[in-house]
Amino acid sequence: MQCLPVLPQQRWFAPTLLALTLMAGVSWYIARAWFAAPVASPSIHRFTSLLLLARLGCASVLGLCIGAASALWQAQLRLDDALAWAHHDVVSRLIVRIADLPQGDGKHYRFMADVDEPRPEGIPSRIAVSWHAQSGAPLPALKPGQIWRMALVLRQPHGARNPHGYDAEGRLFAMGIRATATVRGVPRLLGDEPWHSPGILIERVRHWMRDGMRQALEKRRYAPVLIALAMGDQAAVERVDWQIFNRAGITHLVSISGMHVTLIAAVGGVATAFLWRRARWRTVRVAEYLPAQVVGAAAALWVALLYCLLAGWGVPARRTFFMLAVVALAAMVRLPLSPSRILALAGAVVSLLDPWSVLAPGFWLSFGAVAILLRVGASMDSGGRRERPDWRGRLRAALVEFGWVQSAITLGLVPLLAYLMQQVSLASPLVNVYAIPIVSFLVTPLALACALLSTIPGLQWLAHGAGILGHGIFDAMMVPVKWMSASNWAVLDVAAAPWPWMALALFGVAWAVQPYGLPLRTAAWLLMLPMLCWRPERPAPGYWTLTALDVGQGSAIVIETATQVWLFDTGPMTRQGNDAGERVVVPYLRARGHRVLNGLVVSHADMDHAGGVRSVLSSLVVDQSYSSFDLSALIRKHGAGKTASALFTEVRMPQSMQRCHAGQAWTVDGVQFRFLHPDAAIKTDGPGNARSCVLMIQGKAHTALLPGDIGIAQERRMVHGLPRMDVVIAPHHGSATSSGQALVWAADAKHVIAQAGYMNRFGHPAAAVQARWREAGATFWRTDHHGATVAISDRGRGLRIEAQADVSRRYWHREPQ
Repeated sequence: MQCLPVLPQQRWFAPTLLALTLMAGVSWYIARAWFAAPVASPSIHRFTSLLLLARLGCASVLGLCIGAASALWQAQLRLDDALAWAHHDVVSRLIVRIADLPQGDGKHYRFMADVDEPRPEGIPSRIAVSWHAQSGAPLPALKPGQIWRMALVLRQPHGARNPHGYDAEGRLFAMGIRATATVRGVPRLLGDEPWHSPGILIERVRHWMRDGMRQALEKRRYAPVLIALAMGDQAAVERVDWQIFNRAGITHLVSISGMHVTLIAAVGGVATAFLWRRARWRTVRVAEYLPAQVVGAAAALWVALLYCLLAGWGVPARRTFFMLAVVALAAMVRLPLSPSRILALAGAVVSLLDPWSVLAPGFWLSFGAVAILLRVGASMDSGGRRERPDWRGRLRAALVEFGWVQSAITLGLVPLLAYLMQQVSLASPLVNVYAIPIVSFLVTPLALACALLSTIPGLQWLAHGAGILGHGIFDAMMVPVKWMSASNWAVLDVAAAPWPWMALALFGVAWAVQPYGLPLRTAAWLLMLPMLCWRPERPAPGYWTLTALDVGQGSAIVIETATQVWLFDTGPMTRQGNDAGERVVVPYLRARGHRVLNGLVVSHADMDHAGGVRSVLSSLVVDQSYSSFDLSALIRKHGAGKTASALFTEVRMPQSMQRCHAGQAWTVDGVQFRFLHPDAAIKTDGPGNARSCVLMIQGKAHTALLPGDIGIAQERRMVHGLPRMDVVIAPHHGSATSSGQALVWAADAKHVIAQAGYMNRFGHPAAAVQARWREAGATFWRTDHHGATVAISDRGRGLRIEAQADVSRRYWHREPQ
């Protein structure tokens, strides 16, 4: 259901829901009436397999209908709770209640807020608020449950749309956030109600514990990691640390994982059962009234629920809790359930309560890891275990079993990691061997002790000691982790393969973890190779593909030929220090299977065009670069603001570096590249737009123009002898000081693409510029509305344009304007 571009129309919604419910009822009736009684007739025994398959089909139809009906109903309710266009980008004065942990410092806060009733019509119930300090004055301390009167500029959610990229709109929709807001003026605190609802109370307790841990841990390097281990608040963990964890394959350890929840619940259940067996009531053991097993299971379930709520109720926590709930309830009523049924029930409950959980990679990785663990455990049992006579033999057998299980999980998750993230950590098996026991049995208990003790008056010194000890252990563990994650072999980049190749790889994993004796079990791992070795189709010689990425208010364009890939500009850098090179450009090139850039052109030194150059150079090998300025000087100038990528690999300068100037030309795979600007006689450096490199790409059938940020004066000098263009990137993002009549007439373009940020303060692209190109017969595309726009020069199908907003549209996305 989450792949639908649109939901059924309102008038068809109720009939669709009714039809799905009737289908579910019919399937349930067939399943019970046809298969309730055991098969007794000898003549029917021959069809047992067919009957079982039919029964499975009916059960599947029942589950699919219930799941589809639930997802449709919840999706429609959330769509109805949208921000009306009349309130978009205007100031609204609202009374809001802080609903989660505020993130930030005294200068900037981000938090989710519930709009107090009665809500104005067209205002959603939950919004994401961003509050920046004005005039350097510190912001007041924010807590969950506080009620504020605020003047807010509300906007409909918007996110960049790139192939294989992060869907910010989908993430906000899954969280129930239907509008973003920025604070204007000075809000006024109206009250504080921490007891308003159970959710607010839980968030207030989490806020209290986080403050206590911050005081106990002070400003130590990995203090945010210990806070994340104890209560799931990961917002303060630095981007550099996340990249280390991802490359080392230990991201699951530095967050609230199922292993941690199970460990804490087991400790609570075992301790409760131990005490219950020894407790007496009027000289009679209470275990005679109520078995200790039942009490221990109930206690473990309550401990798990409390821990999951304090941890933020994420997908791994939910999955683990519902699995434990099924196990505990089965133990209480003496109902035997197989591990696979426990896992299936947990998945059904999670997806029914939250249909958008399937959009999170953690959903598939979490359930996939547990499924492999259960299957490998069953395979070991079927292979038989020999009892070791001494402790050395038992220890050796335990280590061998742990190594095999860890290897199976690591290999088994390769298809999912490759498909979802286009990266596979090769260092993961080595790191997890020692990181799992250290984090699970030492660091996490110490972090929890620090969190609990910090909330008890008079025991803060114990919290400080536990926090320092846990931090020291984690810091020592990170020494080899950082060394391995910085190695070139730590991560294998994988192109984004189509889903049939992933299905083949998953089939191989399922076959490989089956019980001993199944033929070709070991060889089944090889079925992952087609997916790992797959490469996207490339243009034919003489043709090209141009991708104008959605990088906000900036420029980044990828040009692919039959054997080479070139990058024109690297996207902007934000004031927070992250850049589009790291967030968009490098992931896109990785998904396309590119590890080497044959050429890099940086049109000029403005940070909306050169902001991501460090990330690109530190992540990819670049053979040749062209720029209108001293590229090495720019990199040295911004060396203090290193990106996360630059901390792992030294910035590798291109093997050949040249200044661009008019007349330079070269041919690649039958496609000619030629610079039309700037004039070689101009030697001045600087970030001037007028010095932008202007690149023309001319293939056998189609021609494209990439003009950087030149203005009308430079356009007039350049248009003499300009051939007819099929695709033009709008100069200077469609500024009113560019795209003059001379260029529009000379280019006579079929398609014009403007790379601009959503609702940018410059008003790019200007309405007059759009009208000028359209009047000349061009189709005008905007990355802020259409997402990444791909121009494909094809030998058989001619020139075609694909907009990401149309190709990957989902029902929660805004309509292109």
